[in-house]
Amino acid sequence: MQNLASNLNYLTEGFKTGISSLMNLAGEGGDPNSGVFFVNFNQDCTSLAVGTKTGYKLFSLNYVDKFEKIYENDSEDICIVERLFSSSLVAIVSLSSPRKLKVCHFKKGTEICNYSYSNTILAVKLNRARLVVCLEESLYIHNIRDMKVLHTIRDTPPNPHGICTLSASNDNCYLAFPGSNTIGEVQIFDADNLQAKIMIQAHDSPLAAMTFNPSGTKIATASEKGTVIRVFNVADGEKLYEFRRGVKRCVSIYSLSFSSDSTFLCASSNTETVHVFKLDDPREVRYVEEPQGWMEYVGKALMQSASYLPTQVTDMFNQGRSFATVHLPFSGLKNVCALALIQKIPRVLVASADGYLYIYNLEPGEGGNCALVKQHRCVVSNITLIIKTFRAGPY
Repeated sequence: MQNLASNLNYLTEGFKTGISSLMNLAGEGGDPNSGVFFVNFNQDCTSLAVGTKTGYKLFSLNYVDKFEKIYENDSEDICIVERLFSSSLVAIVSLSSPRKLKVCHFKKGTEICNYSYSNTILAVKLNRARLVVCLEESLYIHNIRDMKVLHTIRDTPPNPHGICTLSASNDNCYLAFPGSNTIGEVQIFDADNLQAKIMIQAHDSPLAAMTFNPSGTKIATASEKGTVIRVFNVADGEKLYEFRRGVKRCVSIYSLSFSSDSTFLCASSNTETVHVFKLDDPREVRYVEEPQGWMEYVGKALMQSASYLPTQVTDMFNQGRSFATVHLPFSGLKNVCALALIQKIPRVLVASADGYLYIYNLEPGEGGNCALVKQHRCVVSNITLIIKTFRAGPY
């Protein structure tokens, strides 16, 4: 039992060392028993990357029941691993060398290149043209073909969580990052032509999460307050949609993700609920049907009189509610969500710090509560490994 306690203490201390500034899954909201430092879906949600204390794994997402492991690397503690679509190119950062980026060809087992930076790497983003490395106060833009640094954005507002997003589109190669650390400004940067494009005043509070739609024409944002999610037109910064996640409590939004056709947007947080919003035509008028009862009549009357109410109240009436919801078997754990078409059926995917992937069905016509259809274990927990070792005894 003394050895077991010693091993547990070692894992706990190792988990705490040097990871407080990393967003990933290892900070607040992480699960030290799982040994998972990082999870993320690739750009088209066809695979899942998992970084752990003992290496990293890549899984295919082509089937619901079959969770196929594409690749596993048992080496160092990996806190960032990003795969370029369905290619063999991966960008990895280890917890033991958090300032060093390695770009590898995992099928060949070769290292293409490595770069060292002046500070801890907080995020890495990839598309077919660019690789972006995010530090707390700077961003490095590499050419994906030869990995040379094309441009450096220096002296950005402090960004300790590495909040940034890169469009997956070939036609609209945009990078977005916070333009302020006191309010929710979004700086859109043209990563193809290497020039600033537009600054969007998205929220009053600092940004917590953002993502581009697959075509790079829209960007969704959430602030640290976490109650409202907005979608903007990238071309001119026009606000297209505003969704209310909730009014009862402020939450920490962990991730945002569009569906492949940009019809839906999902948002996960530190609560047990994932919200899915439907992006109807913003020109549509709500309450177009005749009221069928007293409540509907009141709702219509309130909408019609909204122009006479204070701005804050009017905004609440104009905000859309979630179209569908996912109820997770946990709360408080870091996680990342995605919308994917698997076996021709829309699914909501949630990968979390407990080392599991949860798959839910999404009814695109009806919405409502999404049913859990499968859950897969990505890693064996450290507790399980320790117990097995303890039972097996010394070698």
